[in-house]
Amino acid sequence: MDEGRIVKYYASKNPNIALKVIKGHFATTHSHVSHYLDMTTMKTRQREAEQIAVAMKDYYNVMGKPIDTIVCMDGCEVIGAFLASELTKAGVLSMNAHKTIYVISPEYDSNGLMIFRDNLKHEIKNRNVLLLLASASTGTTVKNCIECVSYYGGILQGISAIFSAVDNVDGYHIDSLFKADDIPGYNIYSHNDCPMCKANEKIEAIVNGYGYSEL
Repeated sequence: MDEGRIVKYYASKNPNIALKVIKGHFATTHSHVSHYLDMTTMKTRQREAEQIAVAMKDYYNVMGKPIDTIVCMDGCEVIGAFLASELTKAGVLSMNAHKTIYVISPEYDSNGLMIFRDNLKHEIKNRNVLLLLASASTGTTVKNCIECVSYYGGILQGISAIFSAVDNVDGYHIDSLFKADDIPGYNIYSHNDCPMCKANEKIEAIVNGYGYSEL
């Protein structure tokens, strides 16, 4: 990845939170996108993860909904742990007997379906769940997460993402620090209708919430 191509955009909720962006031609599982969003340090660096958690917690503090479990996608466990701490300090209620917030992540089976092992099911069933993602482009992954939480008996109370190109999925609002409008020229295309492909522009990398793999 060429560091010289990185442009930084700053969150309106906290100008110290910077999203690193590279313009190009990239493929995700469900689409082609015009920009790669590098969230590596956001998810792995203690100070950045904590600042993101502080910015996210205000939405749930205002909503007044209880949160028992944070389900972390895309390697967001560090942010999830800080968010659990911030929600607790802010007085967001937890309805479980231990009066604390669980922070967990799903696995994927051989068919690519999200699953929770038996030892984690009790942290989902009848729990008030917050879904935490790095990014949501088309909303397909979010929809799959909603279905997974519902299947295991969870009560989805909110969805948070660092970046989201969609505002709502299946009637659930996505609270995000960055939106597509914050990144000039950001576009999403279907695999079969990508103008960059039609212009014979090579795909630079496969990208997802976990990172970047050059082709």
